[in-house]
Amino acid sequence: MTSADLLVDAFGRIREEVAGVVDGLSPEQLAFRVRDPANSIAWLVWHLTRIQDDHVADAADREQVWTADGWAERFALPFAAAATGYGHRPAQVAEVTATAELLLGYHEAVHARTVDFVRRLNGPSLARVVDESWNPPVTLGVRLVSVISDDLQHVGQATYVRGLLGGG
Repeated sequence: MTSADLLVDAFGRIREEVAGVVDGLSPEQLAFRVRDPANSIAWLVWHLTRIQDDHVADAADREQVWTADGWAERFALPFAAAATGYGHRPAQVAEVTATAELLLGYHEAVHARTVDFVRRLNGPSLARVVDESWNPPVTLGVRLVSVISDDLQHVGQATYVRGLLGGG
């Protein structure tokens, strides 16, 4: 197994979990929050996908799927196109509403671009520094593992909320 194969597998697992967590849920169920400051399934899936899109697009030196493919317009959220959900307050979390199909469609599009990018990576390319604002500087490999970790945490949170809804 190559490093690229490992990354493709990891992102594929996220894709499977996202599909499972939104499957069959109504927009109201997706927007359900356990209490006011908590995150909804819709926000969690949107946010994890936005972070993946943002970070992978930056590393690949290309435009985000969010803007390039019109997802920002389809979601029609009251945020700037560059918003990823990082630092959102509870009122902003509540504004993220969507259908399961919309959330999954966006995630599928980001997943496809992610896999296209990571499939071509190897050991030396993973050592490339992509963010010098940290000490030590962040390499592409570290950035991708960070995205995977963040995505898995958020999809796990969404799965927990789904369980509270009685949906699995």
